[in-house]
Amino acid sequence: MFIDKVSVSLMAGRGGDGCISFRREKYVPYGGPDGGNGGKGGDIYFEGDPHKATLLDLSYRPKFKSEDGHKGLSSGKFGRYGEDLIIKIPLGTLVFKNGECFADLKTAGERILIVKGGRGGRGNASFKTGKYTAPRIAEKGAPGETAEVNLELRLIADLGFLGLPNAGKSTLLSQISAAKPKIADYPFTTLSPNLGVVNYKGKHFVAADIPGIIEGAHKGRGLGFEFLRHIRRTKVLIHIIDVNGFDGNDLYKNYKTINDELKKYSKYLAKKHIITVLNKIDLPDSQKHIKKFKRHLKTKKLFEISAVTRVGVDKLLKEIVKMLEKPIAFNPEEEIETVPVKKYVYEPEFKVSVEDGVFVATGAKIETLTEMTKFSEDEALRRYQNILKKMGLEIELEKMGAKPGDTVRIGGFEFTFEK
Repeated sequence: MFIDKVSVSLMAGRGGDGCISFRREKYVPYGGPDGGNGGKGGDIYFEGDPHKATLLDLSYRPKFKSEDGHKGLSSGKFGRYGEDLIIKIPLGTLVFKNGECFADLKTAGERILIVKGGRGGRGNASFKTGKYTAPRIAEKGAPGETAEVNLELRLIADLGFLGLPNAGKSTLLSQISAAKPKIADYPFTTLSPNLGVVNYKGKHFVAADIPGIIEGAHKGRGLGFEFLRHIRRTKVLIHIIDVNGFDGNDLYKNYKTINDELKKYSKYLAKKHIITVLNKIDLPDSQKHIKKFKRHLKTKKLFEISAVTRVGVDKLLKEIVKMLEKPIAFNPEEEIETVPVKKYVYEPEFKVSVEDGVFVATGAKIETLTEMTKFSEDEALRRYQNILKKMGLEIELEKMGAKPGDTVRIGGFEFTFEK
C-alpha cells in the first residue's frame, strides 16, 4: 500500500533523577555527599533511507517514545543515558513541526534531530559548596520534548508521466524500465504512483507514473490532487494523450484539461519541460484523430508512439535525455516549502494570567524547574521557593492581585500563595 501522508506523535525520553547519598566508609570521616546525576533522556531523529518508498510503516505506529535516562547512583555514579530513537523515512519526505516545514530529507543517511531528551537531574554531590557541605537536595529528571509531526512524501524523480486515466502511462513505464505496474485490457486508473529506473544508452534516470488526473483535480476531485505534489520535484513532464480520446472528448480538449490543471495547481509546473506524446497510434482511425489534433497545435513538437508495440519509443527516449540535460526556467526546489531560518526571539522567564480565579504562571524555565523539583525534600522545596522569589514571581503575582490563600498553578502543580 502506498502511503504518502502521515501524522505521528513524538515524545523524547525523560532525564533520570539525581541521587541523594552520602559516603559512609570506615576510615573516611566526614565523607560528604556522593549522589550522582541522572542520565539524559534519549533524543528522536528522522533519517533518510533510500530503501523505503512509502510511509506505510509509520501509519501503523503513530506514537513513538525514546528511552528515559537512568537514575544517578551513590559513589558519584552517573545514570546511563537513554538510547536515542532513529526513525527511518523515505527520501523526499518533508517534515512539518508545529505547522511549519522543519526539514526536507533528500539525501541518503541525512539525519535531523526532531525532539530532544530531557537533561538528567543533578545529585546532591552537585550542590555541595564550601559553605553548604551536606546538601540533601537532588533534582528530578527534566521531561523530554514532545511534538506532533506531519510527514509528507514527495517522490524524487527526473521524469513524470501525466495524462488522463487509461492514457497508457503504466504501459509506457513498463516498456522503458523494470517497473511492473498493473496493466489490463479494460479501462481503470492507477491508484498510487509507480517508480521505475530507465537505462537508455548509458544514461540513467528515474521515471514516475502519476495516477490519472481529471478535471477539477486541483480542487481535490479524484486522485489527482493527492498525487500532483509528486511531480513538483521532477524536471521533465511527459503529457501522454490517448489518440482515441477519453470520456467522449476529443484530443485537444483532453490536452487542455491537463494543462489547465497544472496551471491551477502550481504556477511552476507549467514552466517545466513538457513533452507531448500521442499514444496508441497502432489502433484504427488513430491518424485521423492525430491530424485533427495537429490543427490546433501547428507549431507544437509532438511524438507519436505505441507503448504496446514500442513504435516511436526510442525516439521519445532520445528526446527525454536531451531535455533532462537542459536547464529549466526555475529551480524545482523554489516551490518546495523552504525550511525557515531560526531566529532568536526573546521571551520572558514567565508570564502570569488569571483563569477562573486561578493564577497561572507559564514559561519554559519556570515549568521545567517545577517538574525537576522533589517537593518531598524540605531543602529542595526551600531552594525552589528562593529561586521563584529571585525570578520575581511573588512580586508579579501581587501586581496581578494575588492574595494569601489564592491558588497558583505552574505546569501540572497547584500551590497556595503565601507572603
